[in-house]
Amino acid sequence: MRDLPESLTTLVRRGREPAVAQTVRSTAAAVIAYVVALTLSSEPAPLTAPLTALLVVQVTLYSTLTTGIRRVNSVVAGVLIAIGFSVLVGLTWWSLGLIILASLVIGRFVHVGEFVPEVAISAMLVLGVTRVTETAWDRVLETLIGAVVGLLFNVLLVPPVWVEPAGDAIQDLARRISGLLRHLGSEVGRPTPVTEAAARLHEARRLDHDVAEVDVSLRQAEDSLRLNPRVKEGLLSRIVLRTGLDALEISAVVVRVMCRSLTDLARERTDEPLFPEDVAAALTDVLDHLARALESFAVLITSQVSANAEEAESRLVEDLAVGRESRDRAAHLLLDKVREHPRQWQLHGSLLAEIDRILDELDVEKRTERLTEELDRHSRASRERWPLLHRIRRRVVRSRFGSRSTRA
Repeated sequence: MRDLPESLTTLVRRGREPAVAQTVRSTAAAVIAYVVALTLSSEPAPLTAPLTALLVVQVTLYSTLTTGIRRVNSVVAGVLIAIGFSVLVGLTWWSLGLIILASLVIGRFVHVGEFVPEVAISAMLVLGVTRVTETAWDRVLETLIGAVVGLLFNVLLVPPVWVEPAGDAIQDLARRISGLLRHLGSEVGRPTPVTEAAARLHEARRLDHDVAEVDVSLRQAEDSLRLNPRVKEGLLSRIVLRTGLDALEISAVVVRVMCRSLTDLARERTDEPLFPEDVAAALTDVLDHLARALESFAVLITSQVSANAEEAESRLVEDLAVGRESRDRAAHLLLDKVREHPRQWQLHGSLLAEIDRILDELDVEKRTERLTEELDRHSRASRERWPLLHRIRRRVVRSRFGSRSTRA
């Protein structure tokens, strides 16, 4: 019995995952479409309706509305092609080849975008189960039923907002980068084998794959914020998350270059520490504060509660300030050492430049400027794309302010 609450918690948590929610929603929409088609269609097994519903229902409302029409076009085009072939020929190997060829060619001209293969799939399915023109028209009805049910399903039962999974992915990416920085900090004060330094470089290169996975999750979150009646400031949330991931991606690239510099340094200093004790202590302190700053930055951009965001921003500002002090101390120590022994001085300068780049990417004031620029850019793009809508909105705002001033 003690395991029951944990099982329920696990079930609820998994129910919030996009894959689980999409599975449940697609199944429900397909069943509803099949029940409706049983009532309206004369076919004993109207399977085209649930097929279309499965294709139309997407994980977000935005993707449903943007891809639903193209999917419906592809299915309807395939059904109509199958109707034409069912009148002329039956199902043989050569007629199957012709219908696939015709479907793929026609699909290029009916504005279905990336769903051209679905034209051929729909045509094959219809031709395989129906060779009579009268019943083929029922397939058109079933297609429309499935499309309407799929669209209404996501309009009336709006899909969840997938910001939380994207936020978790962003924070996990920041923790991986931070962990790598701490590993580097533990190596700068001791002799480091080239194989160990190369392993860190390989780990840094794997961050590119991690960034790509987070980008997929973030794109899904961005789509869930678009056209969603539950969200009031969807544009701001999208920009905050996107610019935040951009900063983490740049930081990951800089950390990879940092690993490259330390690997080159390890090749040159095989029997001695990478840096003297005092320099290593300063660099370890810098890298530790950079790691903390990255984690605070991730919490800041993904926090949905203002109190948590303010606390994360305070920690970020503090870590960046202490990090800059440690960086300056390390720079002076490195300069003194280079003057005494100018070995691999270019690697020292490269390491400092890479630290500066991460500090600059995480700077709070520059991030505010970047957010303002992105908001202005989106506003200009919206005005250029929808000028009529912008003029109407401006007139409505003016009329509201005008009525208020008249009352005053």
